[in-house]
Amino acid sequence: GPGEIGVLASIGLSRVSVFRRPVIAILATGNELREPGQSLEPGQIYDSNSFSLASAIKRYGGIPHMLGIAHDDIESIQEKLDQLLDDDMLLTSAGVSKGDYDIVKDVLAKQGKIEFWSIRMKPAKPLAFGTIRLANKRRIPHIGLPGNPVSALVAFEQLVRPAILKMLGQTNLNLPTITATLQDTITNDDGRRVYARVIVTEKNGVYLAKLTGHQGSNILTSMVHANGLAICPEDTQRVLAGSQVTVELLSWPK
Repeated sequence: GPGEIGVLASIGLSRVSVFRRPVIAILATGNELREPGQSLEPGQIYDSNSFSLASAIKRYGGIPHMLGIAHDDIESIQEKLDQLLDDDMLLTSAGVSKGDYDIVKDVLAKQGKIEFWSIRMKPAKPLAFGTIRLANKRRIPHIGLPGNPVSALVAFEQLVRPAILKMLGQTNLNLPTITATLQDTITNDDGRRVYARVIVTEKNGVYLAKLTGHQGSNILTSMVHANGLAICPEDTQRVLAGSQVTVELLSWPK
């Protein structure tokens, strides 16, 4: 910050040791994906994940390296992976669930190691984590995010954000949390930890948390309106309106 830079200059230091900002590669996968600005054919959609993830990486101090879109075949994915040289982490979106074309984890397992696949959270159950060996023999961590845009962003906040902060030498890796009064009921129908997108407001010293609307993992506007993630634990079937709930803040007043 400006204050720190000024203090360094005031004591005559022209060089100091710092943590290098990590370079995070982003690879979107899917035959149906097109770049924004291109025309769409039936069955095609625009790649939003690459751009939202790049923005999130910048927000937390990393440098995004966008590799573009790979088709659902080994050759296309491998061609993109060959571009990795000086990156510190690889993020992929889609290709890690149980569909016929979900081959990212299989390709990556051949030149790396998958530590785990699938996680007990909602959204973002299909998620892979491991390491990948680059052409220059370096090994870097790989996180395979889900393809649904909300799932990708929620998984980023829970897993990628703290990894970037740790690479930057930070020790406080948790999002700020508050206790709020829930204004809508959160349901949990399959025993996963639910991160519900909510709008947090404050009234007379009490925090209120209201769902942003439908919570489908394809409804990206639920993240646009949210400034917090309300948590329903994996062993709780529902948190009723009027109950107290823990909320992780995505943004907060100064």
